[in-house]
Amino acid sequence: MVRPFIAAVLAAWLGFFVVGVSEAAAQDGRQNAPGEFDFYVLALSWSPSYCAATAERAARRGQQASDRPERRRRGNLQCSGTRPYSFIVHGLWPQYVKGFPEYCQVPAPRLNRRIVAAMLDLMPSRRLVYHQWDRHGVCSGLSARRYFQAVRKARALVKIPPDYIELTTALTVTPGEVERAFIKANPGLSADGIAVRCDRTRLREVRICLSRDFRFRACLEVDRRTCRRQRLAMPPVRGGPARDQPVRGEPAHDERASSRSASDGLSEGGAAGED
Repeated sequence: MVRPFIAAVLAAWLGFFVVGVSEAAAQDGRQNAPGEFDFYVLALSWSPSYCAATAERAARRGQQASDRPERRRRGNLQCSGTRPYSFIVHGLWPQYVKGFPEYCQVPAPRLNRRIVAAMLDLMPSRRLVYHQWDRHGVCSGLSARRYFQAVRKARALVKIPPDYIELTTALTVTPGEVERAFIKANPGLSADGIAVRCDRTRLREVRICLSRDFRFRACLEVDRRTCRRQRLAMPPVRGGPARDQPVRGEPAHDERASSRSASDGLSEGGAAGED
C-alpha cells in the first residue's frame, strides 16, 4: 500500500514539475529578444519625492548636496538646479504580458551625446538617459533616435492632471485619487491600465500602459502592483511653478555612466520593468 501511494505522489509531483517547466519555457521563449514584446509602460516619476528622498539619504550620511562630486551634481539636473520639475519621464519600458525584457544587447550601442542632451527636458539626468537606453531601450528593437522619439511621443500622449502641474504646497493624496485624476485627464485610460507606486510616505511614480501603437491599454500584472497605502504625500515642486511641457535645450555633457550603474532617476527593484 505504501509503494503505490509513494508512486502516485511522485507521479503527481513530476507532472507538476513538467508542466511548470513547459510553462516557463513558453514564457521564456523570447526573453530579451530585441523588438519582441507586447506593450509599453510609461513610468512618470514625481521629481519632488525623488529629491526629498535624496536629501534624506544625504542627511543620514552626513553629506550636504554641495559635497557631492561636481560631475555627479551636474548630471542630475532635477535636484541641483532652480528649474522646477514635477512629473518627469523615468522610462518607457517594453513589457511582456508577464514579466519584461532587459539588457537585450550587451554592450548596448553607444548613445550620441546630442540625443542625450535633447532628452534632458523630459529626463533631467544624463545617467538616467544612458541607463534607460542600456536596460530598456535596446529591447524595443528601435534605433536610439527612434526609441527616444517614441519616449517623447508617449509622454506627449499623457496629460498631467491640472492639480499636479503647478503644485506649490505639499499635498496629501490617496493612490485612488491619483489614478482617478489621471483617468479624468486622459480619455481612454482605464483603472486597469494605470498603477501608482509609492515609498512608505510619498508618491513616487505613476505607470501607464500603452500598446505598441501608443494607445491606452489594460495591463493586469502592472495594475496589481499599485500602491496600497492609504495616504501619500506629494512634496511641492522645487524652484517655482512647473510646466507640463518642459523647455528643451539643456547643454550637452560628455560623461557617460556605467551601463549597469544605478540611475539618478527614481529607481526601485521589482517587476514591470523597474530599475
